[in-house]
Amino acid sequence: MSTQSGKSEVYIEFHPVGRQVKVTAIDATTGVEVSVMGPSTASRADLQTLAVRKLQRRLEQLRD
Repeated sequence: MSTQSGKSEVYIEFHPVGRQVKVTAIDATTGVEVSVMGPSTASRADLQTLAVRKLQRRLEQLRD
C-alpha cells in the first residue's frame, strides 16, 4: 500500500505481531524508514496516520 505525503510517495506495510501490529512507513525518494507499534484493535487508518507523521518528523530532523 502506498500513500502521498506532501510531495513524496510513502509506502506503508502492516505486519501483525501477536496482539500488536507493526506499521512501517518508507519514504520512496530517500528510503528513510520508521516503524510504530499499536494494538491490533486500532483502526488501520489511525496506525497509518501515526506512522506517516513519525516519518514526516524524521525527514524534518534529517533536513535540519
